[in-house]
Amino acid sequence: MENWDDYRFILALDRSGTTRAAASLLGVTHSTVSRRLAVINVRYGKPVFERAAGGYRKTELGAELVAAARQMEGISFSADRRRKASETELSGPITLSIPDALGQYLLLDDLVSFCRQYPDIRLSLQSSYRFVDLDRSEADVVIRSVATPPEHLVGRRLFPYALSFYCHRDYLDKTASEDRRWITSVPSSGIVTWIADSPYPDVPVGFTSDDITLRHKAVINGHGMIRGACYMSDPAPELIRLPGSPPPTPAADFWVLTHPDLKNTPRIKLLMRFLTAALLDKQALIEGRLPSV
Repeated sequence: MENWDDYRFILALDRSGTTRAAASLLGVTHSTVSRRLAVINVRYGKPVFERAAGGYRKTELGAELVAAARQMEGISFSADRRRKASETELSGPITLSIPDALGQYLLLDDLVSFCRQYPDIRLSLQSSYRFVDLDRSEADVVIRSVATPPEHLVGRRLFPYALSFYCHRDYLDKTASEDRRWITSVPSSGIVTWIADSPYPDVPVGFTSDDITLRHKAVINGHGMIRGACYMSDPAPELIRLPGSPPPTPAADFWVLTHPDLKNTPRIKLLMRFLTAALLDKQALIEGRLPSV
């Protein structure tokens, strides 16, 4: 193939399955993807992708080209990581991937402080709960709460965050027992098992949401009861732990991680030490060992 750009188009179409989705990945129009695919097909004298239900699928030739494109992409990402690793100054860009709730409710002030202390480091925050792919340079550093992160990543395992049961401090007094409701995440099984271990096991679910911040704001506004992260709910003056709540339940451990190619890059090491210290400083809050406000 004549250039890497052709491989980028092939990879995007293989990963997304449609010209519109591939266009979104590439930041171009879907007609551009269609035209580029037509050119590639002509160049090889036979289809690289063929139409299928709902989009495109690669042909036998397409599968060979996709495999080659993945190898080239991996080489490109590796070269970029090694370039970053060779930089010795405390300056330059860092992309940090962090869950939205952790950024908003736990580390916002610390991240601002880091930027002020090290103005030559350009910190870019990427809000995501998905475990981003460090091999594909989707981020340089990640903070995640998981049981088992990818084994090849390097960094620091810290401690688990804790969960407890909360409501608005006026909710129980102002809401009749038959009107009380739980606000929960969207369970994959359709069953919210932890309600049985709560102080109110017979209260039904009012509504579900996959947005942790929305659930937190809903309970602050007095719309129900939640099982929430202690680091979000204990500092909130509007909230109390439900009377009769058991001790907070540990969830998954926090990890601060980077790619092994970047582990000795000075600005990466600096950020990871800074984040680790910030989390350790808040360990009692994160583990639910501080009283709620």
